[in-house]
Amino acid sequence: MIDISKKILSTVGKTNAQYKMVQGGDKILLGLSGGKDSLALAHVLKHMQRVTPEKFEFKAVTLSYGMGEDYAYLTRHCNEHGIEHEVIDSSIFEISKDKIRKNSSFCSFFSRMRRGYLYTYALNGGFNKLAIAHHLDDAAESFFMNFTYNGALRTLAPKYKAKNGIEVIRPFIFVRERQLRENALRNELRVIGDEACPAMRFDVKMPHARYETKQLLAQLEKNNPKLFTSLKAAFHNIHTDTFFGSSEAKFSEDDE
Repeated sequence: MIDISKKILSTVGKTNAQYKMVQGGDKILLGLSGGKDSLALAHVLKHMQRVTPEKFEFKAVTLSYGMGEDYAYLTRHCNEHGIEHEVIDSSIFEISKDKIRKNSSFCSFFSRMRRGYLYTYALNGGFNKLAIAHHLDDAAESFFMNFTYNGALRTLAPKYKAKNGIEVIRPFIFVRERQLRENALRNELRVIGDEACPAMRFDVKMPHARYETKQLLAQLEKNNPKLFTSLKAAFHNIHTDTFFGSSEAKFSEDDE
């Protein structure tokens, strides 16, 4: 049994109480890449199974891109900790080659394909929820990237229902990435990193936009240590009537 920090468990507990992500009778599919975030979420869900009175099922699934990846250690780790786990094969890597040659957005392509495989598995297996290990840093990066590069104010919802009826949940949405990094180090977890990303086979580094956004947020937090506390509050405190698209925009002298 690994030692999940009380702070992470407390944050997830409060998030679950607020958004009712994990409930009795749920059958949850977890997308397990083997990275520090999804591996921690697998252990948190297992902890919740042990301590919560409401019973639910969950299964961790790792998607192989068809690059000859070796997930034997990950399967062994899950078995040792009583986490049901399966590796499913795909041909995403082979399909992606055309996308790479066309200089398209391969990162978003991989993401869409991966999510599609998980949705299909969930629907065929009778799962009603899909758990993703996105954290608060992911939400902040998504928010900044959307308004900087896409001209939109949007981020990662804690919970939403996909068009196919599967409910997507993000139990770590208020957990900081550094907490998950510390968790992996403290428990000496053997996590899977960038070597499992198909882009690395093409010698492609982190997308420029994401790298720049990470650097920007790091600098902003250095100047204001309470940045992420403020961002978390801002995601709950949205004044839609002050935006240009609102037909009922209200202005004060402070706006001039």
